[in-house]
Amino acid sequence: MVVASLLQRVDSTPKSKAEAGADQCVAVPLDSDAVESPGSESNGKAEGGGGDPASIPAPRRQSSRIQTIQARQTAEKERLARCRAKLLDEEEDGRAKKKVNLRRVGLHDVENASKAARKEEQQALAVPTGEEKDNAAVKKSDYVKAKETLCGRALGGSVDEENGAPSDSAKAPNGAEKSDYAKVKETLRLFNKHYLYFVQEEEKRCRKEVVEKRAAAKGSKKSKAAKGSSKKGNGPEEDKKKLAKRPDLKAISRMLETRSVLNPKKRVGDIPGIKVGHQFYSRAEMVVVGFHSHWLNGIDYMGMAYKADYKDYQFPLAVAIVLSGMYEDDLDNADEIVYTGQGGHNLTGDKRQIKDQKLERGNLALKHCIDRDVPVRVIRGHECANSYTGKIYTYDGLYKVVKYWADKGISGFTVYKYRLRRVPGQPMLTTNQVQFVYGRVPQSVSELRGMVCEDITGGQENYPIPATNLVDEPPVPPSGYKYINSIQVAKNVKLPKAVAGCNCKGSCIDPRTCACAKLNGSDFPYVERDGGRLIESKDVVYECGPNCGCGPNCINRVSQRGLKYHLEVFRAPRKGWGVRSWDFIPAGAPVCEYIGILKRSEDLESVLQNDYIFDIDCVQTMKGLGGRERRSRDPSSQATDHAEGRDDQRYDAPEFCIDAGPSGNIARFINHSCGPNLYVQCVLSSHHDLKLARVVLFAADNIPPLQELTYDYGYVLDSVFGPDGKVKRVPCYCGAADCRKRLF
Repeated sequence: MVVASLLQRVDSTPKSKAEAGADQCVAVPLDSDAVESPGSESNGKAEGGGGDPASIPAPRRQSSRIQTIQARQTAEKERLARCRAKLLDEEEDGRAKKKVNLRRVGLHDVENASKAARKEEQQALAVPTGEEKDNAAVKKSDYVKAKETLCGRALGGSVDEENGAPSDSAKAPNGAEKSDYAKVKETLRLFNKHYLYFVQEEEKRCRKEVVEKRAAAKGSKKSKAAKGSSKKGNGPEEDKKKLAKRPDLKAISRMLETRSVLNPKKRVGDIPGIKVGHQFYSRAEMVVVGFHSHWLNGIDYMGMAYKADYKDYQFPLAVAIVLSGMYEDDLDNADEIVYTGQGGHNLTGDKRQIKDQKLERGNLALKHCIDRDVPVRVIRGHECANSYTGKIYTYDGLYKVVKYWADKGISGFTVYKYRLRRVPGQPMLTTNQVQFVYGRVPQSVSELRGMVCEDITGGQENYPIPATNLVDEPPVPPSGYKYINSIQVAKNVKLPKAVAGCNCKGSCIDPRTCACAKLNGSDFPYVERDGGRLIESKDVVYECGPNCGCGPNCINRVSQRGLKYHLEVFRAPRKGWGVRSWDFIPAGAPVCEYIGILKRSEDLESVLQNDYIFDIDCVQTMKGLGGRERRSRDPSSQATDHAEGRDDQRYDAPEFCIDAGPSGNIARFINHSCGPNLYVQCVLSSHHDLKLARVVLFAADNIPPLQELTYDYGYVLDSVFGPDGKVKRVPCYCGAADCRKRLF
């Protein structure tokens, strides 16, 4: 039986690990039903608001290289001009032997991006200055490579070099092609990364406004000058206008620009990789996986452009609808729905009908579904306090449109109504069951069935952690260990001296002046939203430590705040003990630190009987040793210099490990999965020794309540040997779509 286990150090083969406040203002709601773009009153059923995604500027990522970028920009412009001229000459003279992809030399982005976006991207990414030796074999610049990494390569997926999209030939851990389910998950992770980048940009704007308001209150001359410049369109007001758009819509725009959306062509019926019951945490998530192609309209339909693919159908043709109570004439009776058509709705006011609807666009598309008996996907939206958008959208299956008619609505205007019936044979999941897809979340410990311990921590954590057992007979609690909530250090291990830290006061605000932020590439790795979220997995994250001037609420101390979710240890069939959360956990949120006894790896005894050894392999991960996935990094990060300066032969195996066998915390119970929802992140705070980094588990996805928490233990198949010298083989029961079938 496989119990929650950690990387065993049974040989010298390195093993990879998982895949890798300040004043705040909110300019625009994330998923507000009351916001609408100009002129959209009759553009269809809607729930979101914002501006035109096409007008969204590119993101800006600050870097300590900013001082050197300006001198290199002029040279880069000259290089691009020369390259363009040579390409034109070759075309005119007919001497071009090979086609040169303009994206690969950066010309596509330079010519099509706005001046503002171009300037921001050049500040964020290194641009080469040398001339290309051969136009027919132009190499990718670091600038383009960095953009490709932003488009998904850092997430562990293969990337199509032509357009930056995840490649269809990307392989699963077992060497086979990735499943549709894995592709959906990968695309949503990429969206969350883009989303958090734009959240960070909005938070920067807010912090800037706070600083300027404080300066204005003191009568600062500098503040007066800033106000004067803002009237000319170059100050804070101009920045506010430029950055005030919704981060989820900006993320959509970025993924459309890089062609990294999944299923870009609309299709009838189910979407591969999305089963009945799948939950989306924003309308934007539906867009990027091709489930519903517009963040605003309630009816998604195919236009005349699809006539060549569906010759026997009439167009427009509906493929999906969102039902979430926006229209007063909607009627939801579970397996049968009376759905109100689009148009004539006061989206930004009292949400009532204000004019007659017409039989066109989405309304006509639903009518055509009746003629050809075409099913549509139905998505139900519900209010949800746990969701970062305030709503949750659940796929409820395929429905047939069986009837339509015009009628006088509640407000006295003509509306079109459509009766839809659920296609039989699908998993049961209708209105009153949607919010209980993953089971009923307990409100207190007294509601738990099979409880064997009220609090395994003995009061050491922010919240009690109960244990339940509905598998064993008689039921038994977890045993054989001592619960601790801080790292214990072995006698022969000496921790480095605490570093000086930053001189910030109260909270770190400006990454250009914060010494700790400079170690992260002159930026903060976290956003403040939802209590702090890591934007993306990195080689190592530098946090503020005990000698820093900031307080415990600093944005750069997110992983040090202890448990903030209600967790439960439960007995899982065939997998031993597992962990789940009663709360929704947003992507990028820290879940827990791996706690145990810090030891030297060479001092381990009886490792074959200890399933709770976690090797601290930060250096090995940074150098990509032992098949580890190299993560996103900023070239200016101090960690990069440390790793590049080390000898591969000397550091081919982790020197230290955490032994959670005799003593540990909640992390020792978290199970392995080949398709995990957590990842391992090395964090440095009190000192900067990579070999002794803290090990923290972060959410890789938006995790709904009661879904088991898992991460990839990272075993290499056939790498574990028993006392007899033979390869040990242990089956994997994780149940992931791309399961390797073996733990090791």
